Amino acid sequence: MSNFKYNNILLTGAAGALGEELREFLSMSCKVLRISDKAALNKKFENETVIQAELSNESEMLELTKNIDCVVHMGGQSIEGSWNNVLNSNIIGMYNLYEGCRKNNVKRIIWASSVHTVGFYPRSHVVDNKMMPRPDSNYGVSKVFGETLAQYYWDKYKIETVSIRIYSSLAEPKDERVLSTWLSYNDLRSLIKACMNSSNVEHSIIFGVSNNDSILIDNKYANHIGFKPEDNAEHFRSKVVEQKGFVDPKDPLVTTHGGYFASAGHYDDL
Repeated sequence: MSNFKYNNILLTGAAGALGEELREFLSMSCKVLRISDKAALNKKFENETVIQAELSNESEMLELTKNIDCVVHMGGQSIEGSWNNVLNSNIIGMYNLYEGCRKNNVKRIIWASSVHTVGFYPRSHVVDNKMMPRPDSNYGVSKVFGETLAQYYWDKYKIETVSIRIYSSLAEPKDERVLSTWLSYNDLRSLIKACMNSSNVEHSIIFGVSNNDSILIDNKYANHIGFKPEDNAEHFRSKVVEQKGFVDPKDPLVTTHGGYFASAGHYDDL
């Protein structure tokens, strides 16, 4: 009998920053780790297999999800972009992923949603996952679509999903906003592990944030995931202030959850 909950895991977006941070952990969590990106990848761990694929290509996604038990989806457009890029990567791509998973009987999807689903809430509002989305960008709209799609595929096809609204997953906080939104790489790995191991997730939305002193989110409706972050951005406050200085409270960086995504103009007009 296998010691792994999932024998075969697919990691998309494996060439990206978060994909790279997850590869070693995931390779130790399954028999076979299939890694994929639209960019070329090199095998790093013995049990990795590499497939280059485009999310917007339906047949490639159907092939990519064959013989997979669990998907960790870090692929797609990771920042604001043109409508066509967001549409192809995060909307058509998300549909192709779920259709591949449906047709190939994949059990669970864990994927990177975003703070930008709720980016227009003022920072004075502590948000939970029952509050209405307020996307701040093309990118944010695409992540709301992804969460809605995940709910639909649970309700109709019983594909389990954890949608992780990642705020700012970085090696360390870089500015005043990230002192509230930071998700350390260590806590990112712990969160993915909790999402993999939790039973009966149906479709769950959880905020991906470390145990920071300054809190913008309330994960009470995702306690069943069992995520217990350990790291705290406060340890970096003096370094951030020294490098960046104090921020005007009216600066758009710190007036909304989405920061400059919310205050920026329409991307396709730029």
